[in-house]
Amino acid sequence: MRAICKVCGCLAILFVAACVTVNVYFPAAEVQKAADKIVDDVRKKTGETPAAPSSGVEIWKRFGFGVQPAYAQMNIDISTPAIRGLKDAMKNRFPQLKPLYDQGAVGENNNGLIELRDAAALSLAQRSQANRLIDQENSDRNALYGEIAQANKLGPESVAQIRKIFANSWREKSQAGWWVQNDRGGWEKK
Repeated sequence: MRAICKVCGCLAILFVAACVTVNVYFPAAEVQKAADKIVDDVRKKTGETPAAPSSGVEIWKRFGFGVQPAYAQMNIDISTPAIRGLKDAMKNRFPQLKPLYDQGAVGENNNGLIELRDAAALSLAQRSQANRLIDQENSDRNALYGEIAQANKLGPESVAQIRKIFANSWREKSQAGWWVQNDRGGWEKK
């Protein structure tokens, strides 16, 4: 009888231990929110104010009323000095890049970077400046993706996922008439 109790006790402990799992997941939704905020900050015009809520439901949600997610959320840290510096550099560069987007000379590719699309639309001097701006922007974007992974202890293997999420944000938040590369590699006007 004692042997049966010991076996049952060991099985019970084994069963409880087997049910405890640690779920380590990539916080895609939180990274998406961070990406959207950074893209909005980089492309925001100086002096631009945020849009007011458009409905009564949105006003109530701001105060915590209404349907709220019932799970713990990870806060993605995008306020480190390195991230702020990269974001500021991109924000300061954007007024020089905007005319290139408007002309169709550059576009947002599907890897979270910008790419020279139509060099023929630019003079030799403009092409040289565009290439310099593209190199600086892509260097800062690559550094940003790595810094976000490092600041949030997501590991270097998560940089590819961060890059993909940012690629979607850059493309979705592009203005109408700008060129974006779809996931299959084809270019489309937004």
